[in-house]
Amino acid sequence: MGTKDRASNRAQDPKGRVTKAVGRITGNRDLKNKTTTEQVKAGMKTAGENLEDAGYKVKDGVTP
Repeated sequence: MGTKDRASNRAQDPKGRVTKAVGRITGNRDLKNKTTTEQVKAGMKTAGENLEDAGYKVKDGVTP
């Protein structure tokens, strides 16, 4: 994955935290739940990127 994608995914989590807090303060349940979904998506993207990087490292280690 590119550095730009990683930065975008990392920026999504704090943005979700702030929006979730706003939803909690205002009592907007939909806003609060939506941001939880966004945070999970960002975490899944990061995990996928880490898995992909690990695959490349294994490939590089096996390739003569």
